[in-house]
Amino acid sequence: MPLPDGAHSPGGVYRGARGGGHTNRTFVFDDGRCAARVQVEFYVNENTFKERLKLFFIKNQRSSLRIRLFSFSLKLLACLLYVVRVLLDDPALGIGCWGCPKQNYTFNESSSEINWAPILWVERKTALWATQVTVAAVSFLETTLLTYLSYKGNIWEQIFRVAFILEMINTLPFIITIFWPPLRNLFIPVFLNCWLAKHALENMIARPRPRSQAGRGPAATPIPGSRTCGIQHLERAGGNLSLLTSFYFCIVTFSTVGYGDVTPKIWPSQLLVAIMICVALVVLPLQFEELVYLWMERQKSGGNYSRHRAQTEKHVILCVSSLKIDLLMDFLNEFYAHPRLQDYYVVILCPTEMDIQVRRVLQIPLWSQRVIYLQGSALKDQDLMRAKMDNGEACFILSSRNEVDRTAADHQTILRAWAVKDFAPNCPLYVQILKPENKFHVKFAEHVVCEEECKYAMLALSCICPATPTLITLLVHTSRGQEGQDSPEQWQRMYGRCSGNEVYHIRMGDSKFFREYEGKSFTYAAFHAHKKYGVCLIGLKREESKSILLNPGPRHILAASDTCFYINITKEENSAFIFKQEEKQKKKGFAGQGLYEGSSRLPVHSIIASMGTVAMDLQNTECQPAQSGGGSGGSKLALPTENGSGSRRPSIAPVLEVADSSTLLPCDLLSDQSEDEEGLSAGEYVKGYPPNSPYIGSSPTLCHLLPVKAPFCCLRLDKGCKHNSYEDAKAYGFKNRLIIVSAETAGNGLYNFIVPLRAYYRPRRELNPIVLLLDNRPDHHFLEAICCFPMVYYMEGSVDNLDSLLQCGIIYADNLVVVDKESTMSAKEDYMADAKTIVNVQTMFRLFPSLSITTELTHPSNMRFMQFRAKDSYSLALSRLEKRERENGSNLAFMFRLPFAAGRVFSISMLDTLLYQSFVKDYMIPITRLLLGLDTTPGSGYLCAMKVTEDDLWIRTYGRLFQKLCSSSAEIPIGIYRTECHVFSSSEPHNLRAQSQVSVSVEHHEETREAQGPWGSQAGTGGGGHTVGGGSAERPFLRRKSLPWARRLSRKGARHTGKAAAEEISQQRLRLHQRSERQELSELVKNRMKHLGLPTTGYEDVANLTASDVMNRVNLGYLQDEINDQQNTLSYVLINPPPDTRLEPNDIVYLIRSDPLAHVASSSQSRKSSCSNRLASCNPETRDETQF
Repeated sequence: MPLPDGAHSPGGVYRGARGGGHTNRTFVFDDGRCAARVQVEFYVNENTFKERLKLFFIKNQRSSLRIRLFSFSLKLLACLLYVVRVLLDDPALGIGCWGCPKQNYTFNESSSEINWAPILWVERKTALWATQVTVAAVSFLETTLLTYLSYKGNIWEQIFRVAFILEMINTLPFIITIFWPPLRNLFIPVFLNCWLAKHALENMIARPRPRSQAGRGPAATPIPGSRTCGIQHLERAGGNLSLLTSFYFCIVTFSTVGYGDVTPKIWPSQLLVAIMICVALVVLPLQFEELVYLWMERQKSGGNYSRHRAQTEKHVILCVSSLKIDLLMDFLNEFYAHPRLQDYYVVILCPTEMDIQVRRVLQIPLWSQRVIYLQGSALKDQDLMRAKMDNGEACFILSSRNEVDRTAADHQTILRAWAVKDFAPNCPLYVQILKPENKFHVKFAEHVVCEEECKYAMLALSCICPATPTLITLLVHTSRGQEGQDSPEQWQRMYGRCSGNEVYHIRMGDSKFFREYEGKSFTYAAFHAHKKYGVCLIGLKREESKSILLNPGPRHILAASDTCFYINITKEENSAFIFKQEEKQKKKGFAGQGLYEGSSRLPVHSIIASMGTVAMDLQNTECQPAQSGGGSGGSKLALPTENGSGSRRPSIAPVLEVADSSTLLPCDLLSDQSEDEEGLSAGEYVKGYPPNSPYIGSSPTLCHLLPVKAPFCCLRLDKGCKHNSYEDAKAYGFKNRLIIVSAETAGNGLYNFIVPLRAYYRPRRELNPIVLLLDNRPDHHFLEAICCFPMVYYMEGSVDNLDSLLQCGIIYADNLVVVDKESTMSAKEDYMADAKTIVNVQTMFRLFPSLSITTELTHPSNMRFMQFRAKDSYSLALSRLEKRERENGSNLAFMFRLPFAAGRVFSISMLDTLLYQSFVKDYMIPITRLLLGLDTTPGSGYLCAMKVTEDDLWIRTYGRLFQKLCSSSAEIPIGIYRTECHVFSSSEPHNLRAQSQVSVSVEHHEETREAQGPWGSQAGTGGGGHTVGGGSAERPFLRRKSLPWARRLSRKGARHTGKAAAEEISQQRLRLHQRSERQELSELVKNRMKHLGLPTTGYEDVANLTASDVMNRVNLGYLQDEINDQQNTLSYVLINPPPDTRLEPNDIVYLIRSDPLAHVASSSQSRKSSCSNRLASCNPETRDETQF
């Protein structure tokens, strides 16, 4: 072994120096003498001539492929020369060797003797002979050289190969004719080169096959060609058949038709036919089997996407673990919904075989010309090359959400993303991740959607803003608003029309919608654009900034370089403008400022085609400062006092072109005076950023926090500890109703459920306690992340256990959120994954009818089973409507299902379109995250909701509401959540109660009920089964079309006690037999509560509902007739309705409220001084609690 450098040996020091292919070694002795330098070369075997030839002919893939292609071309050329020789040769002109006298030959059918001369000799022209000799010599040299290079010690193995023997038969005779000229006309079976061409083609393709298929030839068998040429040549001594006639005879014979018009005349050709038939009986089935095998392999793998097509056509790649028909159709429908993507191709790269349903869909001409399915892995460069990933416009990498181990599914997605980025660094990536803790691994991707982040944020907002999942789903789906337009029902037509609204963008300087508002405030532009064009301006982006701002507020002045984001039926480029000249009215100026001149200021009103707008009647009034209330809807929409007693329609203050600091005070949400008014301690909560984030990549959000972290033992709701002895929700005495979340495990995504509900802009008096009902105990990392939030608790239990629900305080809850469990997402039958969740939720609907339940399902098609009623003809009509919309090509065929329209059910797969839309609208993911509160950009607003009460109906229309909100609180409304009474007919014709309608009238009605406790139960109420005392003012006004329901709601007073005991027993027995299902369920719940030691005073059944309770249930969409099981209300979402839409009682308006912190941060010194007086009136400790 060589010594290391500088090492001492007994006689000296060894020094070494390495070169590229050799090493120089020098040995220095102690006396200074140096030994001779020796150069050692390595890998000298590769420098030999044989190894260099082997490298060129065999080892190097590119050069060896060229050699195989050249060999294949030589064989085809040899076969072609043989056909030319046959066409030029005529035995009737004479037969003989080269240079010998020719002899004529005539076939005699009566003679049994065979003249072999026509078979042995042929006529070969000199030029043709020279060409064939050249081809044969080259082929011989190539075969000899490859045999020599492939020699591995056994020469006989090389010689007795079939390919080598055939090569010698076809080449050696031609070489011999060079030295012996008389043999130039000797027949040589050159047509056997077709077998050699087959062998060369196999070597060139070199496709790996299983052992069962080893040794089989490709589908292009040379049997017909060799059979045709052999019979034609042998018949030269017989009937002298032409090449075409021989081919015809072979086809007729081997297809078992056998016309008999052409037959072999001599026995050698007859013997050849018999042999070929026997060979065909053995070979042809194998060849057909190989043909079927290759076809099936082709169907599985999908072939290649050619480089030429990749360079001349545009395509995107979809990488998935397994492709289901629902995922495929969602992607294709959403991707090709955009007009500019019609010429794109979709290449699907999937490691599994194509599903039967997927194959059936891809055979449809609409998709077969656009979609290419390749079976392969994104981790193999060969498969990425087949998909031409480096030429792709985009690559979509989707996770398999139906996997039981979702973390493992994310790991596979991450590896695919890494592999694609390594192979094609310039290809944009669109990645879907399931778990939020894995998101930072793919942060290099252009667009990333985390499923659990969006899911929990939507579920949290749905507890504050009803039907948030439905609102977001409609916004991220592509639709033209044509759904339901043929329906006879008004709500379906309006709901379907408004569902076509989407988010678009345009540069302000290039926009007809917004360019006239350059230099004006954002709020002014939003109101007037909606008034004039019916579009809703929701946000913008500065040219020098990358951040999108939702409703930056009235202090933001628009510039021509700003990018505007707006909600509309279609984008401005696809809109037709119809200009309508109005009659000019007499101009009236404002008293004092003259900044606004009424509707006559705009002589021309532009409307989008088929989208009606109405000009607002803005009365002349002075600009009044907004009322600085606690942020409630009543203070914003208060009736102006100067117009309250007149007969004219009340006026609304105009929206100013430039914000006035005296009209908008940005300190409302920061001072939060409402807490002091209700007696809350100023030091109870603080505002700050959560100290512990459960995963990397979560956006910091300013939240309400506890001054000191709560001990882990205090987070357990159902068990007391040394800090408190509470063991049920009733003992805590919460002032607000509970929000319960049922989940299998406390994943990191659940953190995003808590943050939006504890955000700093939520008033403290409106914070709801949050109870996490978990199947498995949470780990310490999760508890460390949530222990800083106020009123957040957990409990171990399951949603299918009534005892667990009662212990966690479900009777004191307003919202129950049921999250799909990971363990049930996969089932033997795909669509059965939701079976357990659906049945459990249906049970809770029966047990707790007044509870608002939001459910997540795995498959959107299963939402039709939510609130299922077998005898409900209206549900059947909705099912037919859904099928009709699906046949019409709608991407939102499920939108008319009542649970989805009301926001009670959603599937996270509906948000897959968010990732697909990002290819065309790269701003959709940031806007969605801002709406859901996942990102908090400084200066950007947030989504909230406001309820329209009876006192607010003086505003009358949505357009006037838009003006009122813009002028008073600078809020931008984007839609309405509407609940209305409806008649749902039953399939039973004789059920009179099914034909009735329950309608709650709030006109001319003022609620005068007694004060209620913190849990909504009336003072003086006894047990849960007792009726409520009081006068007629406590009952809601009902249209008496359903007398049983009215009687049930109007039951009052104590039980009659003056009757005899016998009559009481008789009546009790009668009631026991006649009790309804609702009463049985009520008794079941009360008995379980008594068994658990829980008070039953909080459980209210349907008989104890007051007017306020009825209205709340109408608002939640759960007012239903418990007697005949008929639901009598429906709820739906209207996105950006027309300005002339009439407001109705209990409408909930979706708002984008501006960020109060941005106003404070950007305020001048004068604005700070105007707010300081207001802050001074607050407790000074409150100011210190706000941590920025």
